[in-house]
Order: sequence, then structure tokens, then C-alpha cells
Amino acid sequence: MHTDPLMTTARLSLRLHRDDDLDRLVTIHSQPVVARFLLEEPWTLESGAAQLERRLRRTGLDEASGSLALAVERGRRLIGTVAIWRTEQERRSVEVGWTIDPAYGGQGYATEAVAAVVQFAFERHDVHRASAQMDARNTSSARLARRLGMRQEAHFRQDFWSKGEWTDTLVFAVLRDEWTAVQARRR
Repeated sequence: MHTDPLMTTARLSLRLHRDDDLDRLVTIHSQPVVARFLLEEPWTLESGAAQLERRLRRTGLDEASGSLALAVERGRRLIGTVAIWRTEQERRSVEVGWTIDPAYGGQGYATEAVAAVVQFAFERHDVHRASAQMDARNTSSARLARRLGMRQEAHFRQDFWSKGEWTDTLVFAVLRDEWTAVQARRR
């Protein structure tokens, strides 16, 4: 089964999820190093099927769900995911989250994919502000947010009980005009 990409970058295609993504998603999300900073425990086939079912319904920021869940492909291999969702009533703020298979980490794929999704939101959906929240121990994601031009707005100490321990949360954000300025400097 083939799904046309919603967006492409120099090296990646981003598309809606499909039923046949299950095995690859479970392979990625069942790794303890991936699940460590996520809200869920490592995925099993059963929990992965439930997660995929939710992702299949997240098809657009202008849809009732106000969310878009995308599979990130290198070639035709699923290497990660990016999700973006509306966060407030006026629908001009979004939050973005991402996961990349550690086998593909350190090569700029996550940065490339997340940048494409944030650009898409600003260009096509009248978004004013994009944010990202993460476990403060997830230094890779914090570096990615900074590379994108997001600024750290908050560090909440021990604000979230996750997998048997209190964790800190970092919040990063970028406004549309800031994003445009950063992108112009990169050209």
C-alpha cells in the first residue's frame, strides 16, 4: 500500500500513517531508549495497534481532531514520526512532537522532518506560535528545538510523574515572525 507524501524534504518524505506501519512503529517504539522519554511504556503489538489507530485519525490541522500525525520515511523505510496538534481555542497555536529510530539518529533527519512540519503549519494554517514540550533529560530533543530556532521558555521542575519518578519538563517555542527571520538567515 502506498500513500503519497504530504511534504518532502531533501532526504525525506512525510506522509499520513497507514495500517501496514504497525510492525515498524512497534520496532521503533518498543526500544527502551526511545520509550524512556515518552509518555507510554515500550510498545507491544497490542499497545502499538491502539496507538496506530489514534494516529490514523489525525489527518489534518483543519480537521475535527486539529492534529496531524505523520510517518517520516527515508527512501521507503519508516524511520520516525512527527505529530502536530492545535493547543488552544483560537487554533493559532500548535505543539509539535517527534520520534526517530535511534539507528537513524545523529544524521539530521529529525531536524529536517520537524522543520518541514513547522514550516507547513506556519505557511498553510495561519499558525502564530509553535511549541514543543519534552522531558528535560531528553537532551537530544532540546538541542533539536534550539537548532530549529525555538527558545526555551520554561523549565518546570519535577512537574510530571512518569514511569515511577518525578521528571522535569522543558518548553520551547517559536513565533511565526521569529521562524521567518531564522529561515531567511539560513538561506
